Amino acid sequence: MAISIIVADDHPLTRSGLAGFIRENGAYALLGEAEDGVRAWDLIREHMPDIALLDIRMPGEDGVAVTRRIRASGLRTRVIMLTSYDARSYVMASLMAGASGFVLKTSAIRELSTAIDRVLAGGIYLDPNAGDALRERESAPAALTAREREVLLLISRGFSIKDVSGKLSITERTVQAHLTSIYDKFQCRSKGEALLVGLKYGVFTVDELLQSSALDAPRP
Repeated sequence: MAISIIVADDHPLTRSGLAGFIRENGAYALLGEAEDGVRAWDLIREHMPDIALLDIRMPGEDGVAVTRRIRASGLRTRVIMLTSYDARSYVMASLMAGASGFVLKTSAIRELSTAIDRVLAGGIYLDPNAGDALRERESAPAALTAREREVLLLISRGFSIKDVSGKLSITERTVQAHLTSIYDKFQCRSKGEALLVGLKYGVFTVDELLQSSALDAPRP
């Protein structure tokens, strides 16, 4: 089945370019276009697409606000944030709201395809060109064990709990226990938030996160 997508961007040329790219790709199905966040939310509730490509700055409601709505409603739609800005605040706000991907509009179109593949596999995708926005970090360490660190990085690359269990030769229950411990230690609710906390305190380097974005994640 084709991957269902909606596009939301207040710039007509950008929106039409993204829509054209989706229509030309046989693996994708465009379910709707929106010029603002309010219309984007209406389309998401109506169609429940696999992917929502959201501009981070839109009239009505911005991409971050729409992402929070999706998360609060428990919808399965995964968000890839599109922006012209690579500031740390935009990256942090997007992932903390629940977005699974962050892609700069100035990047090559193949970055979007890579991002879609990664987030559909359950991973987190960060545009390599946005890496500098996250290179500054605080020096205080976060108390993850070496195994918890391994588990979080693998999960963020799109590997399932079953995959991680096999790769690390531990039970699925143990993998889940490590994830629960990570979320408790970092006081967060998602792998996106956990990764950001890890970056903030130097548990992971930006280069490690970018490297994970360049790997082929398995399909679910």
